[in-house]
Amino acid sequence: MKNTRYIKGILGVLISLFLMNSCSDDFVEQSPEYSIDSENYFNSENDYYEALISSYDVLQSTYVNAILGEIASDNTLCGGESATDVIGWQQIDDMIHTQVNDNLKNVWDWMFAGVQRTNYFMEFKDKTDFEGKESMIGEIRFLRAYYYFELVKWFGEVPLKVDQRFILGDETSVPRSSVAGVYEQIETDLDLAIKVLPVTQEEVGRVTKGAAQALLGKAYLYQEKFTEAAAVLESLIADGNYSLIEDYNEIFEFDGENGVESVFEVQYTDVEGASFDCLQCSEGNVAVGFSGVRGYDGPLFSSGFSFNVPTEEAVDEFEPGDLRKDVAILDIVAWAEETGAAYSEGYEHTGYFNRKYLPRKRSSEAQGDLNLTNPNNYRAIRYADVLLMAAEAYNRGGIDDSKAQEYLSQVRRRAFGDTNHDITYTGAALTDAIYHERRVELMGEGHHFFDLVRTGRAADEIDGFTAGKNEVFPIPLQEIQFSNGNWVQNPNY
Repeated sequence: MKNTRYIKGILGVLISLFLMNSCSDDFVEQSPEYSIDSENYFNSENDYYEALISSYDVLQSTYVNAILGEIASDNTLCGGESATDVIGWQQIDDMIHTQVNDNLKNVWDWMFAGVQRTNYFMEFKDKTDFEGKESMIGEIRFLRAYYYFELVKWFGEVPLKVDQRFILGDETSVPRSSVAGVYEQIETDLDLAIKVLPVTQEEVGRVTKGAAQALLGKAYLYQEKFTEAAAVLESLIADGNYSLIEDYNEIFEFDGENGVESVFEVQYTDVEGASFDCLQCSEGNVAVGFSGVRGYDGPLFSSGFSFNVPTEEAVDEFEPGDLRKDVAILDIVAWAEETGAAYSEGYEHTGYFNRKYLPRKRSSEAQGDLNLTNPNNYRAIRYADVLLMAAEAYNRGGIDDSKAQEYLSQVRRRAFGDTNHDITYTGAALTDAIYHERRVELMGEGHHFFDLVRTGRAADEIDGFTAGKNEVFPIPLQEIQFSNGNWVQNPNY
């Protein structure tokens, strides 16, 4: 069983500690009801540890961010059973989503739940001293930066509070911070986290210095601060604490979790059940079941709901001889012919599935609805991503194309098993090669939509994408209404 003690249990504590519990609707709508407050909490190391656990716990709800990052892009179609199956996802796939979309509201609510929990910890960070607290604070700073990074990616300008919880009434008085302001706080948190986080952690899955460096590099890259991105990513690479796993396939199997390529990984287990009434309550990776082959009966995999189906165009992006193709993509027709597996076709069936995050067969000891309790970890930041981000920063920043070539070629050498596919392009041709490599290396991992947006290519690549509108998603209508005019909707929604 996975060593995920830090991310489990204490549900009663979570519900009583925080203004927004895991099943609440709006991050500022509900009145706080605490059975535990600052008067009788944060009095011991264990209190802080439990608050840290609760801040990690929200990471498991980012399954929706990952799957929608693919569906919103040109990598996959929504799929499912029918055109009305999870209608909010269908609308995002078609770029017809509006400010009334329950699934976008989930992203908003759950990421602000993470912000709320990290701010609660920070609000009382000075109440009790104990050995190791500074490292805990580093973890909290990383998590707050991670949640705010997701929010600014998805929604642009968002309300910003630091070291204080959101309270009832803030919706009418706290403005939406500028994108630059949100990123400034992300950078501050990560800079401070890097100074105090350890290189390795005793408990698997907890945040390390390398994770903070990688996220800071990504935040710089999203702002086109190429010099800063190159510097922090180069420092991470030079530290030598991570490397590419020789066999790409091993990364995405259970035995490959938390390996030497994993810079930051969201932990999931199958030891607790869940329900469709509260998907974010699951300790399992819900996106995996949704991505599974509908009606599947055969070896290796379990069945699912046939969402997030890769397009032919995305599959064709892989070059001949690229060993990653059969790891990233399951060709169900070929697989059925090879193994005798049976399956049924869902809506928008393409014949392809996101193999990295398909549900794998498990023992009979697995609990709950197996489609909701898949224990597949999400590889949020891999070392290959770090290399490609560094290559992009060196190239697009006009800093050092030779460095960019080397880091890009390292990724390709694993992909093809030789040095014959090294890249020698420079300038714009090298930029295009990096974009291509990010797409195939990270296929199915939820990054492609945001890569297209931040590099200005989305309108040319995504059907239905409207420039000046779809770079961000709409603020949920309820939040706009509750703000009483304080928050203005994103343009053209």
